[in-house]
Amino acid sequence: MSKLLLTERALTDIDAIERYSVERWGRRIADQYLADLDAALGRLEEDLSLFKGRHDYSGRLRFYNVREHTLVGDVVGDVGFVLTVWHGSMDFIDRLPRTEPGLLLEAEIMARQIEGERDADHAE
Repeated sequence: MSKLLLTERALTDIDAIERYSVERWGRRIADQYLADLDAALGRLEEDLSLFKGRHDYSGRLRFYNVREHTLVGDVVGDVGFVLTVWHGSMDFIDRLPRTEPGLLLEAEIMARQIEGERDADHAE
C-alpha cells in the first residue's frame, strides 16, 4: 500500500466543506458527504494511479473527483499528497497558475520530510 498525506490546507478545506454542508443541508447529509470524501481518500491510498491529469492542464498536479469536489494532489515516489480540495465550480485553469507553485512546493517539502524520516529509521 502506498502512503497518502493531507496538507493543512486540504484539512482546512475539508473542515470548510463540513461546515458549509451542515449549514446548508444538515448534519446527516454532511456526514454522508464526508464519508464519501473519506472513502475516496482510502481508494487513493490503495492506488495512487487514480490521481489523474486533466485534458486542459499539462502540469504535474493530479486530480481526483469526489461528488462536487476535486482533490488536488501530487505523487512523489510512493507517496501521494492531497494538497487542497476545490469545488467543481471553481475555474481550475484560472486558479492553477497562481496556486500551482505553492502547492508543488508543499508536496516537495513533505516528501523531503518523509525521506528524512525514512533515512533516520534505517540508521537506527
